[in-house]
Amino acid sequence: MSLSPSDETTETPKTTYNRVMLKISGEALMGDQGFGLHPPTVQRIAQEVKSVHDLGVEICMVIGGGNIFRGLSGSAQGMERTTADYMGMLATVMNALAMQSALEAVGVFTRVISAIRMDEVCEPYIRRRAVRHLEKKRVCIFAAGTGNPYFTTDTAATLRANEMACQAIFMGKNGVDGIYDKDPKAHADAVRYDNVSYDDVLTKRLRVMDASAIALARDNNLPLIVFGLDEPGGFRGILAGEGTYTKVQG
Repeated sequence: MSLSPSDETTETPKTTYNRVMLKISGEALMGDQGFGLHPPTVQRIAQEVKSVHDLGVEICMVIGGGNIFRGLSGSAQGMERTTADYMGMLATVMNALAMQSALEAVGVFTRVISAIRMDEVCEPYIRRRAVRHLEKKRVCIFAAGTGNPYFTTDTAATLRANEMACQAIFMGKNGVDGIYDKDPKAHADAVRYDNVSYDDVLTKRLRVMDASAIALARDNNLPLIVFGLDEPGGFRGILAGEGTYTKVQG
């Protein structure tokens, strides 16, 4: 007996990972602007996260702060480096709160968890509490980096991913769909890697993450998946075994 369209059910795709870290840059939230937050872009990314959350995947997030303030560039302009880095950490908290608002607007419960205490706006980082949030299917957005100057949000994402026992780090990039041997925006003959080792990323200086973050991922055998964040459905598609990306592993 054939089923009518109303009797058919849409099967939820099976995913390879149960708990993942999504790392995006602050610049990803700018949209076409040159600075700050672009609400429609934040909302689009929130929908991407929701589509993966709906698969039952537990999600951690780390968002950079470069759309508001970048500590390293502030230091280069004469500001004391430690102060500049702390300002950059505060920028990540602003981005995390913006993402929290967008996610909860589409029905995804979240917790913003800061490495620097600011109890009126977010929770302090306590590992066991954060794990419990994930088990309750809340998206955990880790803000303020590691809480220490001289460490990037790449390192913070890798550190938190290890502490949360994530099975992979997903790094969403704007304008590229993986890791290339050279800048694909400047070189038409650039070649995308399907798979690459941690050591090759370091020795070839592929600049997907800073060296400390790559070494930490390598030492803990944590896969890194680089994909195009501006491709609609890309995050969900990769988790379902589809799409274009580069995988970094041992």
